[in-house]
This record gives sequence, structure tokens and C-alpha cells, in this order.
Amino acid sequence: MKRIKEVLVVEGKSDTERIQQAVDADTIETRGSAISDETLALIDRLAQTRGVIVFTDPDFSGEKIRRIIADEIPEAKHAFLDKHAAAPDKAHGSLGVEHASPAAIREALAQVYTESDSNPEVISREELMAANLVGNHAAKQRRLELGEYLHLGYVNAKQLQRRLRMFGITKEQFNEALTHLEGGTTHESTSHRD
Repeated sequence: MKRIKEVLVVEGKSDTERIQQAVDADTIETRGSAISDETLALIDRLAQTRGVIVFTDPDFSGEKIRRIIADEIPEAKHAFLDKHAAAPDKAHGSLGVEHASPAAIREALAQVYTESDSNPEVISREELMAANLVGNHAAKQRRLELGEYLHLGYVNAKQLQRRLRMFGITKEQFNEALTHLEGGTTHESTSHRD
């Protein structure tokens, strides 16, 4: 079983149990989206000593946790599980890491990003509009598919350009993802890895 050096930041005990079926890793649980100052301080200490990978559910609460941690601990790394992999087996229930297969977890953890404010802007707002990723009725679904292909998680129209820049997505990776959205390729994305 692959050992992950960094500590994984997850939402709860069920996430930890599922992750430990996929990889050998230590976790810290936020126990919901209202992260305590004590937990945030612990995550910060771990980021300085071992590094941390934020691996939250692909939903509103998971994104809220991710933003809180990214604002406080900019060196935190990020891994994203796509919504299909996080869907519960039954028709009811919420999206979550605890529903993902070990293979999906390993795949998500193989695509780790580190945010950086120093990355240049390589994809313009005009290019996003031309690619139908913002500003039209099909944009939301296309952003969902783009985020899954590039392992960026779901982003709204306002977040898309910023996340592409902060995770250092190149023009080539962006164009490859667009080709995939149009049905042109089926191979795995080559993403920016830390």
C-alpha cells in the first residue's frame, strides 16, 4: 500500500476509514465546515513539519473548508475527488470521500496541486467565454467536466480563472481538457504536480 508523507485533511471519521483502505496515510479531521481555531492551528503546524493535503468532499461544505484552509495556510496542497466518484451507492445521501472507491482515492491523490499567487495568468476571460465555460447556459456543466478532467474540483464562473492560474494549469493542459470535453480524447490528463 502506498505511503503518503503528508497528512490528509478530511472532514470526518468515515473519510479517514475509507482513505485507510486505499493508502497508508495519517489524517486530521475537521469535523465539519466550522473549523475550530485549535484544529486550524494543528493543520498549520503539520503543514510546516510534514505538509498537508486538503482532501474534502466535492460539495459546498468541502469547498468552504478548502477556502478556509487555503486562506490561512497557502502552502497546503490540494487533491480533488470528482462528484461521480464521491456519489453514494443509494439514491439518498450526500457526496463524500467516504463513498469513493480505493482506486478513485488513489487517483485523486496522484493529482496534487499547490496554490500559488505567483503563477502567471495564461488563460484569459475571453478564452473561457469562447470555450463556453462562462457566460452561457451550458457553462456550469462544462466547468464541472473541466474540473473533473483537470482534477480541480468544481468551480463557479468567478473561481474558474483564479483556480486555473493558482494551480498553474498550462495552455496545453487547458486545450487538452477542451479537446476531451468535445469528445476528442479519452486518455488521462497530464496535470501540474507538486
